[in-house]
Amino acid sequence: MSSRIRARDRDAILQALRAGVVPRVGLEHIQVARANELGELLREIDRIADGGSGFRLVIGEYGSGKTFFLNLVRAMALNRQLVTAHADLSADRRFHSTSGQARALYSELMSALATKTIQDGGALQGIVERFVMSAIADAEKRAVDPEEVIRERLADLSEMVGGFDFASVIAAYWRAHRDGDADLAASALRWLRGEYSTRTEAREALGVRTVVVDQTFYDHLKLMGRFCRQAGYAGLLVCIDELASIYMLQNAQARNGSYEQILRMLNDSIQGTAVGLGFLLAGIPEFLQDPRRGLSSHEALRSRLAENAFAVNGLVDLSGPVIRLQNLAPEDVFVLVQKIRHVYAAGDPEKYLLPDEALRAFMEHCSKRVGEAYFRTPRSTIKAFVDLLAILDQNKEADWHQLIAGTSVIEDPAPDIASLPQPDPDSRDSNGDEDLANFRL
Repeated sequence: MSSRIRARDRDAILQALRAGVVPRVGLEHIQVARANELGELLREIDRIADGGSGFRLVIGEYGSGKTFFLNLVRAMALNRQLVTAHADLSADRRFHSTSGQARALYSELMSALATKTIQDGGALQGIVERFVMSAIADAEKRAVDPEEVIRERLADLSEMVGGFDFASVIAAYWRAHRDGDADLAASALRWLRGEYSTRTEAREALGVRTVVVDQTFYDHLKLMGRFCRQAGYAGLLVCIDELASIYMLQNAQARNGSYEQILRMLNDSIQGTAVGLGFLLAGIPEFLQDPRRGLSSHEALRSRLAENAFAVNGLVDLSGPVIRLQNLAPEDVFVLVQKIRHVYAAGDPEKYLLPDEALRAFMEHCSKRVGEAYFRTPRSTIKAFVDLLAILDQNKEADWHQLIAGTSVIEDPAPDIASLPQPDPDSRDSNGDEDLANFRL
């Protein structure tokens, strides 16, 4: 650990850790363990980049690092020239609905599109412009109208749901580029982001007859995956967290609708019909295993997600659709606090605020205060450690022995899933909007 760390990355990492959330940048500086899982996901990314498809369900206990893992895989995908999209499920964003929540999820994903050069979201316009500029260059070589080239390149999309209008919107963006029509360009981007709620509004602005609706949410994701490849990228990886929001829904019809969408994604991945498109979904074990309200309550998903029966006696199979994240070991947490110390010093060992002896004392203190939870769900442990470094940084004369002895570390409790109300199988509320859907894991 001798490389220097940029001040911007250092500050972003430390601010996120102190807030108890996963950093968006600099994940490689604090990554520990998960080597086998990351290697398998890297092979999945390569399959997507080769024109294939992928579907992985990341399952882990509360606090096991699912969000961190998703963000790390997302960074790997960006380095492999994939476009990525990410979002959290919630009461307002779901896979299936009849009141706009699925369209809201699509809009969130499109707003969060990222590329290697635009990693913080908002890359949709750059992707479209890259496609249009490539079409213009090709048209100049062939001495033809760029719109003709655009239609040719997107011809295979016309057989898909919404594909013809998708191509028409891209052609409209080209005309806006040619004529300097900012309003038309903005309308095209609005349509691509799924922000039009009525067909009348879209027809007046762009001359198309369809818009993204709840029922076509997944179809438009498949269109965007193919379009990203046409624009010169390797494919599209969609990362979705907080799948427990589906599990929390009391309404059985609302849950089963979302499970049907997940089944479509899985089937397309297995059958290879989604080109250049991958899904990485994260949830807690109950979301997968609960026979009454989890994925196991859906017969088709239960059979397709069944894990390898030969993976016993400590053997692990990472090639299936389900990847289980094991909790960090104490040794992993020790390496993690070493890396955080390194980040705080901006990569300069001469500026370390604590010796290794202090790190061991801190971990022993955490073990005495909260037991094994300090490494099983290390969020509170890491937050306390960053707080300790901040105090030492501002009070150079402070004795770390006394500070560690007085450090308050509180166990980060997992929500009590067992206390949730049982689902009402006779409920007819198709929207299924309950306060429980806001219960974040």
